[in-house]
Amino acid sequence: MATLRELKDRIKAVGNIKRITKTMQMIATAKFQAAVRRATDTKPYTEQIAQLVGDLAAAADSGDTISHPLLEKPEVSPKRELVLIITSNRGLCGAYNGNLVRTAAHLLNDGTGVERAIQIVGKKGIAWCRFNGYGVEIAHDFGDQPTYDEVNGLATEYIARYTAGRYDAVRVVYMKFISNARQVPEVMTLLPAEPPVADQGQADAGANALYEFSPSPELLLRSLLPITVKTRLFQAFNDAVVSEQVSRMVAMKAATDNASDMGKGLTRQFNRARQAQITTELNEVISGAEALN
Repeated sequence: MATLRELKDRIKAVGNIKRITKTMQMIATAKFQAAVRRATDTKPYTEQIAQLVGDLAAAADSGDTISHPLLEKPEVSPKRELVLIITSNRGLCGAYNGNLVRTAAHLLNDGTGVERAIQIVGKKGIAWCRFNGYGVEIAHDFGDQPTYDEVNGLATEYIARYTAGRYDAVRVVYMKFISNARQVPEVMTLLPAEPPVADQGQADAGANALYEFSPSPELLLRSLLPITVKTRLFQAFNDAVVSEQVSRMVAMKAATDNASDMGKGLTRQFNRARQAQITTELNEVISGAEALN
C-alpha cells in the first residue's frame, strides 16, 4: 500500500498533468475556432468556382467532349503515381494520425504494382515513413496555417509534373472534416481532374437564360480547371487543419476528465490512509495511558 507521502506526490503530479491538458484543450479550442472561420471563409469561393465550371460545361456544345490535359491521363503511362500525405507536426490529437497512416498504408500496399512517389506534410508522417521503411521524396512544412500562396505553389508544381507525363495520377491522403463529431480519412484523386458536369437544375436554368461568353466556354474552362485543382487542394489542407484541432481538443478534454477522476480517487485513498493513521495514533495514545494507570 502506498504511503501518505507517495499519495501526496501522485496527487500533485496528477494536478500538474490536469493543468497542462486543460491549457492544451483551451489552445486547441481557440485554434479550432480560427481554423473553422478560415475554412468557412474560403468555402463560398470554392463552391462558386465549381458552380461556374458547371455552368460553362452546360453552355458548351453538348455533342463535344471537353478536352484538357488535366482531364486526361498521359499518352504513355509512366506506371508511377504521386501521393501526398497530410499529417500533423505534433501529437496528442487522439487517433488523428493513426487513422491517416492506416489509410495511406492501404493505398501504398494495394498490390497494383504501381510505383509511388511519397510526399509528406507533418513530422508525424515523416516519422511513420522512416519507421516503416518508406522513402520520402519531399517533406513539406507549411506550419499550422497553410496559406493559399503556399498551396498554390505546390498545386502548380503538381500540375506541371502531371502535364509533363511524369505521373499517372496525383492523390492526396487527408482527414476530411464533416462535423465536430466526425472526421473521415480520405484519398482524393487530385489529378486527373474529374470532368465538369452541371446538374440538371443548372442546365435548365442555362437553357432559359441567355449568356454571351467571351472568350468561348471551352476556352474559359481551360483557364478555370487549373484553378479548380488548386482550390480543391487548398480545401483539403483546410479540412486537415480543422480536423487536427478538433481531434486534439477532444483528446485533451478526455485527458483532463481522466485526470480529474484519478485525482478524486487518489484524494479518497489519501483520506482513508490518513484516517487510518490517525486512528492508529489514537489507539497508541490510549494504550499508553491505560498502561500508566
